[in-house]
Order: sequence, then structure tokens, then C-alpha cells
Amino acid sequence: MNEKFVLNNGVKIPKIGFGVFRMTDQNVCENAVLQAIECGYRLIDTATAYGNEEAVGRAISKCGVPREELFITTKLWIPDISYEGAKRGFNQSMERLGLDYLDMYVIHQPYHDYYGAWKALEELYEQEKVRAISVDNFTQDRLADFMFWNKVKPAANLLECNPYFQREDEEKYLNSQNILMQAWSPLAAGQDDLLNNPVICAIANAHHKSTVQVILRWLIQRNILPLVKTSNVSRMKENLDIFDFELTDSQMKEIAKLDKGHTCFMPRNTGKAVNDFLKQAVTGTAPSGIVEK
Repeated sequence: MNEKFVLNNGVKIPKIGFGVFRMTDQNVCENAVLQAIECGYRLIDTATAYGNEEAVGRAISKCGVPREELFITTKLWIPDISYEGAKRGFNQSMERLGLDYLDMYVIHQPYHDYYGAWKALEELYEQEKVRAISVDNFTQDRLADFMFWNKVKPAANLLECNPYFQREDEEKYLNSQNILMQAWSPLAAGQDDLLNNPVICAIANAHHKSTVQVILRWLIQRNILPLVKTSNVSRMKENLDIFDFELTDSQMKEIAKLDKGHTCFMPRNTGKAVNDFLKQAVTGTAPSGIVEK
């Protein structure tokens, strides 16, 4: 699979990525990443908060694929989102991954001192320790303010995006700024029986594809990069088999009608929700009510 998007700094990134969120068993994670690379994935997406960077690093070292052919992303977690914290967090991630450079480093959440953290990421980028720097879960109002005061524009923004929460306004803004949108939870974790939705099933039948393949294709045709997760090898292969067909304009419009306009998970749009989330992040407990990558 060699289909790629081009980031705003000229770096090329595979059009689909393999994520490892909630793969907390180190052996399961390592084997899944090895199998994913063998199937053809070249973008691997992890994070400090996932607790599996070491397993991902072992898989990278064992896979037999040249390092330059892989695109490795990891993310800075909330307690380290500050200038000094970002330097420390980056070094710790690199040690766990066993790498000497990173393809993309991401501020995982728009909380804490993300302005200070970005200054550190800009320095890492200038020192060529990372090939691209990005953000995660930034809404367009927060992102606009963020970009106004900083030198380097984020290469990507990672957002929840699926047929039930399509983020068209965010997509348009990111496109206007030449920032790649990446979709976490592109299948909405199967909520509300998405994979059996009659509209998507009809489109899948017309193309002799699965509903999962239709959803992933729908995202790519919107120039959105989906991040998928599975430990099942047949599903890994199925998820990659999306470059030999194209949805029609009418099919894209039919899927557009499925948008419910809100997150499929627990929202963080109140002070209490954010405060509870930050308490979990600081105490080291797993984030609840959210499915990500």
C-alpha cells in the first residue's frame, strides 16, 4: 500500500494508519504491529498515554522493513504538555520506541501549557528530530488562536470522525489551512450499529465490499486519513483493500445524510467533564468515556 497524502511541509504520509489505542497487553500489541506491517501498513500510530510504546518499538525493530519506509507517530500526554515537559516526554518516548527520529510528534490534547509545549516541538522539528509536528482534538477556534501566535503550522489535526459525526465544518477549515485531518474512531467503535446501517450496507453491496471498507473509502475520498485498529489479520488486510474502488457523488451524499452532528462518545464540553478528564490524566488512570485511535 503506497497511496500517500502530502503534508504542508512536503513530507509524505500513508493514506491509512494502524492505531494501537487500548492495546495494553504488550505481547498482543507487539504481535499486532508486526502483523500489520507484514500486511502492508506503514503508518503506525501510538501515544505515551497508551502505555505500549515499548511494544511498538520492539515490533519496529523486528519487522525487517527499512526504517525510512515506516511512518511512526506518537503523542505527548497531558502532564508533560509544557515546554520542559515536552522535551522530557519526547526523550522518554524515543527511548521506549528505540528510535533516533520520529515521523510525527503530536500534542495529544488541547489542555495544560500547549503553547509552551509547541515551542519545544518547534525546536525538535528544527533540529530534525521529528519530520512533522501536529495536534490532536483541537477545535477550529482553538486551532486558529494557536496558529496565530506560533511560527510552525501543525501538519495535521487528529479528530473523531465517522459517518455519525462527520465534522464537515472542521474539515473545511483544516482544508483552508492546508492541515491534514486524521480520523480517530472512524468506525465509531461500532456504536449505534454503524456497520449494519442500511445505507452503508446498500453501498457496500453495490461495490462488493464490506461496510468497513466503504466507511474507510468515504474518509479517504474526503482527503481524511483514517486510523484503524484490529488484532485480526483478516481485518487488517480488509482495511487496506480500499484503493480499487471509488464511491460515486450520490453515494457520498447518501452517507453525508447520516451525520448526527455530535460525538459518539462522552462529550467534554462542560467544565465538569474537562475537570474530571484532567484529574484522570494527572493521576494516571485511563481516560474513560472516549475511544481514540
